[in-house]
Amino acid sequence: MSEGSLEAPTRHPIAWQDPDFYDEAKLDEELRRVFDICHGCRRCFNLCDSFPRLFDLIDDSESGELDTVDSNDFKPVVDACTLCDMCFMTKCPYVPPHEFNLDFPHLMLRYRAIEQKKGMRTLAETQLTETDRNGRLAGGIAGLANWASKEGNSLTRPIMQAVTGVHKDAALPKFNGRSFTARAKSDPPAVNTDAPAYGRKAVLYATCYANYNNPEIGVATQAVLARNGVETEVVYPECCGMPQLEHGDIAKVADKAKAVAGALGPWIEKGYDVIALVPSCALMLKFEWPLIVPDDEAVKTLSQATRDISEYVVDIAKTEGLADGLTALDGGVSMHLACHARAQNMGAKAAEMLRLLPDADVAVIERCSGHGGSWGVMKDNFEVGLKVGKPVARTAVKNAKQYLASECPLAGMHIAQGVDRLDGDKPEIETVAHPIILFAQAYGLTA
Repeated sequence: MSEGSLEAPTRHPIAWQDPDFYDEAKLDEELRRVFDICHGCRRCFNLCDSFPRLFDLIDDSESGELDTVDSNDFKPVVDACTLCDMCFMTKCPYVPPHEFNLDFPHLMLRYRAIEQKKGMRTLAETQLTETDRNGRLAGGIAGLANWASKEGNSLTRPIMQAVTGVHKDAALPKFNGRSFTARAKSDPPAVNTDAPAYGRKAVLYATCYANYNNPEIGVATQAVLARNGVETEVVYPECCGMPQLEHGDIAKVADKAKAVAGALGPWIEKGYDVIALVPSCALMLKFEWPLIVPDDEAVKTLSQATRDISEYVVDIAKTEGLADGLTALDGGVSMHLACHARAQNMGAKAAEMLRLLPDADVAVIERCSGHGGSWGVMKDNFEVGLKVGKPVARTAVKNAKQYLASECPLAGMHIAQGVDRLDGDKPEIETVAHPIILFAQAYGLTA
């Protein structure tokens, strides 16, 4: 290993079953070791609010060094981390295999795992992570649920903020009365047997968001793949556990990993590729799960078989070629690359996919939206999240494209709110939940 090395970062398995992982004295020792390295480097100052909080904490201390910072003051630094992995993947020069062995996001995860073990999560926080249950219940009363959760509802949103901690002005995902799995069963698209990629088979891991909140993502994916000769099946055993990971409940994530890997394993054995429809979920299947249950062979197999949907379409284009019928999109696209897509280390596949369209006009936005899963909607974080995402909103306005797309639907909503808050005249911009929807539109498969 040399200074300025171009070696790829590597990650160690998360030792969450080792008693030392939960030893608070040993955690504090590691926090101080890592924070002192960060203090001396400061390369990550503009990524998220964790690092400005850390540097201000040290600079304002008696000595201006970490030795006079009380460990009790570390919590705001930890709380600001969204586990986006951008410091690890794109900024930090000291990640493994460097001898400093610095993994900031997984250290923040360890802190939260100790909080979880000590019972420091509120009931509201825990219930918000139950996305499958919440999706099923709210889907049954979608109209009422969407009315109650709509931003600007002066009757319900202040109550929601007081009870759950969700900021009253934060845009929240809508619920759908008919899940993606239900739609896929009743009206599957016909497979184009003349397509160059005919013969491919893929099982779509629906994800909780596409299943309960925006089935359009799944419908567009199935339609695009069918046009390109890909036979698809839709399987959704349960959520990937990203909401639980954010709160440090690693044991629950491990259980979900084993359950989903067990359900998808038979499809992999039959020759099906696995496609995750949302990048956070793809990241979990590909990278996080194998670090949490490193000895589980089914999880390893699933990790190797999983592709992000944009990644998969680009692979079809490069390997067999796309089916005819794509048309140009008028007005161009501002394509926000979601952090959890970038953390998959696969390249800017969403932008690459959209550039396959005729006369493609794609402007890439490669900065954090400031949303961070459920983090950005919470009362204590919403305004900070908008501040972090303000450069993205400004860039979207400057680009003046007709469409704004993000691989992360939640990030797209958050950016749209940031755009609305900017001063001055702004162009009309249509926010799209996922670029695969635009790709389906270019095929004439959606409105």
